[in-house]
Amino acid sequence: MAGTLRIGLSGWTYKGWRGAFYPRKLPQRCELAYAAERFNSLEINGTFYGLQKPDAFGRWREETPEDFVFSVKGSRFITHMLKLKDVRQALSNFLASGLLRLGPKLGPILWQFPPQMRFQPDRFEAFLDLLPTDTEAAARLARAHDERLDGRAWVEAEQNQPMRHAFEIRHDSFRDPAFLALLRHHGAALVCADTVDWPLLTDLTSDFVYCRLHGSQELYVSGYDAPDLDLWAGRVRAWARGDDPPDNHHAGPTQPRLPSGRDVYVYFDNDAKVRAPVDAAGLAERLP
Repeated sequence: MAGTLRIGLSGWTYKGWRGAFYPRKLPQRCELAYAAERFNSLEINGTFYGLQKPDAFGRWREETPEDFVFSVKGSRFITHMLKLKDVRQALSNFLASGLLRLGPKLGPILWQFPPQMRFQPDRFEAFLDLLPTDTEAAARLARAHDERLDGRAWVEAEQNQPMRHAFEIRHDSFRDPAFLALLRHHGAALVCADTVDWPLLTDLTSDFVYCRLHGSQELYVSGYDAPDLDLWAGRVRAWARGDDPPDNHHAGPTQPRLPSGRDVYVYFDNDAKVRAPVDAAGLAERLP
């Protein structure tokens, strides 16, 4: 067996893409639908910067195909400002802001940590203990939102489904088997992030793989040529089969093969020169 492959973009609203990826006369309100016709998943970036509203999530759901999936970027208030300390209320507010309105189109939650943040075992364990593992648990936590979301919260799960979480680290202190063991215990994925500045780790810690390609030569700028895309396509195929790619970059013990395969999410974040849509299409063409 093999897992489901999701190849897409980190966000879809970029001024520089107009007239390049997006047709020049395409109305901006149609950009999501246009991107969703070409890729089967996108990351929602706006959730990182501030709480969105349920109507926005509902609109995004309506404008995308039935089998489409969004990944949602976790709030920077939780990861960058509070740095995971005393975050229960902030997490409740984040979950109440409308994520559950995506219904079956809700994919993994991406938790991205700042480059200066080190691995603190107790703090990360407490955060992982707090994260909901299904949408009913998320709805219960969302109902504890504070008054700032009164009248604009969405706190019901349309159906109960698993909630996946992925951790993108940017400090070498996370090259620690104890961190990998913590993620494995909670079923969270370690993001495989390709970049010149941050650790490239391919340790498998969950039943899915989450990969972000930022540009390995120049952050957010450099593209991926044919040999690069061939390399990443080989890794994706191995992950989907449940295998560990032979050219792995590990910080700890390897995981045994998963016979059922792994779902794989790959997002291109090298948007500065409109490389992301081109490279994502190039990778998708190389895969089943």
